[in-house]
Amino acid sequence: MQPSVTLFGPLDTILGNPTVGGSFLIEYIIFGVVIVNFLTRQLAHRSHVKQYENGGADAISRHPAHTFTNIALIVLSFFYMTLHHHGGMVLSVLVLGAVITDFFEFESRKVEARRDIPLERPKGAIVAALVVFMYAGYQSLFWVIKGPWSAIV
Repeated sequence: MQPSVTLFGPLDTILGNPTVGGSFLIEYIIFGVVIVNFLTRQLAHRSHVKQYENGGADAISRHPAHTFTNIALIVLSFFYMTLHHHGGMVLSVLVLGAVITDFFEFESRKVEARRDIPLERPKGAIVAALVVFMYAGYQSLFWVIKGPWSAIV
């Protein structure tokens, strides 16, 4: 679906033109940022464990790279909503859910540190990020299975 009116001018033209299989370039960028978000989530958890071991509960702080990828996902999903309304709305809701879950998982790590129990992995945030990963993959890589899918459906 090509936008009839561009909200962001040249940015819409560059990122919004259909490429391989009719997908938008922004879909691949979002998918890449989701993958980077998984990596920064792992880095953040390792950082939290080290901070807890070295300085206790008060030393635990948010990892800047993970915070950046969360903000980037929010901005990119909102931008995607201006290009592809339905897919962008679904993706934005999923991304916001994952970011909110990530916020509460961070607070859970702080509580665990204050209670002097071992820090768990952020399981809820990982599951929410997996849902975002699956939907972003569906949006960007659907052209891979489009033929067989069309034959069945």
